[in-house]
Amino acid sequence: MPRSSAAKSIAALVSGGESKTFEFKRSTGELREAMQTLCAFANAGGGKVVIGVKPDGKIVGQQVSEQTQHDIAGQRDRFEPPLEVDVEMVAVGSGLSVVVLSVAGATDSVPFTFDGRAYERVGNTTRKMSQERYEALLFERAHSRRRWENQVADEITIKDIDRDEVFRILQSIESIGRLTGPSAQKLTTALDRLGVRKDGKLLRAAVVVFGKTFMPDYPQCELRMARFRGVTKTEFMDQRQIRGPAFKLLEEAQLFCQRHFPLPAKIVPEQLRRVETPLVPPDAMREILVNALIHRDYSIAGGAISLAIFDDRVEVWSAGRYPNGITPESLKREHLSVQRNPIIADVFHRTGLIERWGRGTNRVAEMCEAAGIAPPEFREITGAAVVTFRVPVAGAAARVTPQVTPQVTPQVTPQVGFLLKALAGPGELSSAEIRGELGLKDRMHLQHAYIAPALASGLVEMTVPDRPNSRLQKYRLTPAGRAALTKVAPK
Repeated sequence: MPRSSAAKSIAALVSGGESKTFEFKRSTGELREAMQTLCAFANAGGGKVVIGVKPDGKIVGQQVSEQTQHDIAGQRDRFEPPLEVDVEMVAVGSGLSVVVLSVAGATDSVPFTFDGRAYERVGNTTRKMSQERYEALLFERAHSRRRWENQVADEITIKDIDRDEVFRILQSIESIGRLTGPSAQKLTTALDRLGVRKDGKLLRAAVVVFGKTFMPDYPQCELRMARFRGVTKTEFMDQRQIRGPAFKLLEEAQLFCQRHFPLPAKIVPEQLRRVETPLVPPDAMREILVNALIHRDYSIAGGAISLAIFDDRVEVWSAGRYPNGITPESLKREHLSVQRNPIIADVFHRTGLIERWGRGTNRVAEMCEAAGIAPPEFREITGAAVVTFRVPVAGAAARVTPQVTPQVTPQVTPQVGFLLKALAGPGELSSAEIRGELGLKDRMHLQHAYIAPALASGLVEMTVPDRPNSRLQKYRLTPAGRAALTKVAPK
C-alpha cells in the first residue's frame, strides 16, 4: 500500500535524525521521558517528539488505542503552568501509527515544569534544569509581566504630570530623530507616544519620569546628595535632598558634582591660560548617574539614589541589587544589556543619554583611563548597587602642577575672588544679597560658580552649617578667606 503524504512527511522529518528540537521515542512506554523532553523544548525554542521511531531513525509505529490517548491526556495535565501540546496521529501502515507531540517555545509562561521539575535541552539530550537557572527564569517571567514601572498609577491624574517637562523631553527626542511622526500637541498624546500611558491610564513610569516634584505617594523618586569634609561621613560641607522627576534629578546631581568636584589646574604656556579638568570625567559621571536612575529597584519605597563626594572618592548608591544576570564583575567586561525598567530606560535611550548594547560601563572605564584615574569599582552592599570612583587624596592639591601661578591658586578662581571682595565689607550676606552685590540674576550660577568653590576651598563658611538650605542661611569669610583677599585681585 502506498504511503500517505503525512507518512512521507514523517519519513522526511525523521531522516534528519535527533537534534536540539527533535527527538525519537520507541513507544508510549517512554511517554514520561517524552513529556520531559517536551518540557525542555517548551523552555527553549519549541520542538517535536515522535513516538514510534527507533533511536536509529527506523519508523516502526505502534498501535494507538483509546487508552493510549487517555494516557497522553493524563501526562499533559502534569505540566505547570499548563502547556499546549499538539498531538497528531499519523498512520504508517499495517494498523500502526506514530504519535507526533509538538510544543511551541519562547512564550511568556517559561519556565515550565513537568511533575514538579523543570527540564532543559543541551544538544540532543534532555536534562534536569539547575535550580539557579530555574529561579532566574522565574524571575524573568514575573518581571516581564508585572513590573513596578508598568503598573497603573491609580492615585495619579494627568494634573500630577509636569506638562512642561514632558514637552521639554519630547522636543529633545524629536530634535535627534528618535521619535518619528507628527509632533504631539496634546499632553495625553505625548505620554502615549513615550510609552508611559497605556489604554488611557498613567503608568508608574510616567510618575518617575514626568511627575511633579511633590509626589507624596512616591518617596522613592528621591535624590540625596552630600559633600563631606575629608574621607569619612563625620562632617558635612553641603547636603541636599530632592524629590522630583528623573531628568531633573539627573540635572541636579550634575550641578552638585560641578559645584563640589575639585578642579586641578595648570597654566598651559602655549595658551597662556589656566586649564581646569574635573577629577572624574563629567561624561563618565553622567553615565553612572543615568544607570542609577534607570536600573534601580523602584519597588523599594524607602529607597533613593545617593551621591556622596569625599576628598578621595565619589560614591553613587542606588536602591536594589544589580538586575538579574548582571554581577559587579560582569560590568568590567563585555556583557548583555539587562534592563530592570525598560519603559523608563526607553525614554532615556530616546534622548540619546544611553545606548542599548551594554557598553556603558565599559565606556566609563575607558574615559577614566584617559583621564588618568582608576576605573570605577562596582559592588553590592546591603541590598544596594554601589559605584565608587577613586581619586587622589586631597583632590586638587594632589594633581596641581608647579606651573600654577601663586596669584591664582586652583581654589581661588576669579569668581571666588569677586565673592571674597563682596563679603569683605558687610561681614555676612545671604544668597540674594550676594547676587545684588555682584549683579547676578541666576541663583544656580551663583551657587555653582561662586559659593560652592569658595566653601569647598575653606575660604567662605555658612552661618547655619548644619542646615545648608535654611532660609536664614548667610555666608561669611573664614580666616583663610580674609588672608586670600591680600593675594587675589579679580578684574
